[in-house]
Amino acid sequence: MAQWTSAVGAAQLARLLNSQQERPAGPGTRRPPAYRALADGIRLLVLEGRVPVAARLPAERELALSLSVSRTTVAAAYEALRSEGFLESRRGAGSWTAVPAGNPLPARGLEPLPPEALGSMIDLGCAALPAPEPWLTRAVQGALEELPPYAHTHGDYPAGLPALRAMLAERYTARGIPTMPEQIMVTTGAMGAIDAICHLFAGRGERIAVESPSYANILQLMREAGARLVPVAMAEGLAGWDMDRWRQVLRDAAPRLAYVVADFHNPTGALADEDRRRRLVDAARSAGTVLIVDETMSELHLDEGLELPRPVCGFDPAGSTVITVGSASKAFWAGMRIGWVRAAPDVIRSLVAARAYADLGTPVLEQLAVNWLLSTGGWEQAVDIRRDQARENRDALVAAVRRELPSWEFDVPHGGLTLWVRTGGLSGSRIAEAGERVGVRVPSGPRFGVDGAFEGYVRLPFTVGGAVAEEAAVRLAAAARLVETGANGATESPRTFVA
Repeated sequence: MAQWTSAVGAAQLARLLNSQQERPAGPGTRRPPAYRALADGIRLLVLEGRVPVAARLPAERELALSLSVSRTTVAAAYEALRSEGFLESRRGAGSWTAVPAGNPLPARGLEPLPPEALGSMIDLGCAALPAPEPWLTRAVQGALEELPPYAHTHGDYPAGLPALRAMLAERYTARGIPTMPEQIMVTTGAMGAIDAICHLFAGRGERIAVESPSYANILQLMREAGARLVPVAMAEGLAGWDMDRWRQVLRDAAPRLAYVVADFHNPTGALADEDRRRRLVDAARSAGTVLIVDETMSELHLDEGLELPRPVCGFDPAGSTVITVGSASKAFWAGMRIGWVRAAPDVIRSLVAARAYADLGTPVLEQLAVNWLLSTGGWEQAVDIRRDQARENRDALVAAVRRELPSWEFDVPHGGLTLWVRTGGLSGSRIAEAGERVGVRVPSGPRFGVDGAFEGYVRLPFTVGGAVAEEAAVRLAAAARLVETGANGATESPRTFVA
């Protein structure tokens, strides 16, 4: 059961259901009864995350009027959904969406396999690329040369090395966001930054609004911190953020925090334009919600001529609403566990003070390596290598999936590291299970949702290219065939859910 109940109005649900009519049915498909088509449509909206789990549905009479169908049709559809576990009702309280009890859908993140365990497995579980050499080696060598003065100190820098804080502040200022070193705290990766922010602002039981879908490991971090997650459905395709939904959720749920990835969103790859950024900040400010903006993908723009919007914090000049998180892990290398927070000085002071009860500080040598990269121009050259790798991998993977799996649907993002793929009506969880058998490891859609949404999706990262990308697509096609034929080793027949 979801942890906060939103409401879907009759007119809004009718628009979502009508949008499904644009998808043609397969040849020879019989037209189902009206109640069955309505039930299947609502079920698909839940499984795709376009209607959140635990969303209150309109009364039967209201929906019947909006759809121009009989109330009997709506009542029969609701009853079918209740019998299948996709709707729960209570007299006097209405009806709300659900997922079937006992549905073995994954919720946790997908940890990367250690290199020695890979063997012949193609691992698409982790959106991370090898280090952009020779810059990793040069950065470590440069850090070792700068280490001796720091070795004569205690080595604890809870806010981060002063030189690195100043360098990061200069980079924000160069982007048009005036920033002082006192507004920067260096952390152990973006995960460490977000964990610290959640503990400072959101105690157990506090609401946190999250994009739906969102980054799996962050969702799990927030669950384990005791947060009550409030999913806000993303718009279809690369349009990304539905601002009417965001304003409604922020107003009605009044979450303490909201977490967004506005730059090449993980997993969809969407890029928020300036208007959406401005409106999101305005909505958060009006609701009294602190907005965590994850910029870990912001430098991975892959297409020539792409006009990049201003950072989200640029629409919060007072610094009272937006906390920005950055990291070296995606733009440079996942093994370089350096992240940072940009926020108002009083917020930074509170985060630093709380660190005495957490990790005390971030490793000095890695901070020196990142500072060396930033101060010598090595960072830009390394990120250029990373962009070239990601672009080539993206194009190879897109071509291979389109060739081997023509029924799978996706939009090609202009940046980031991931494709968000609709799997032609097949269960993403079953494909992930079958993939393990044929030598390709892929995370299923429910890992990126709340309470079992996105069963019809998988996430494919741009981590392999060339012949390996082609072989990955061949293996994914083999996994899809196993699911279609029921030969994937499951104890029950594979489930499809196209309306």
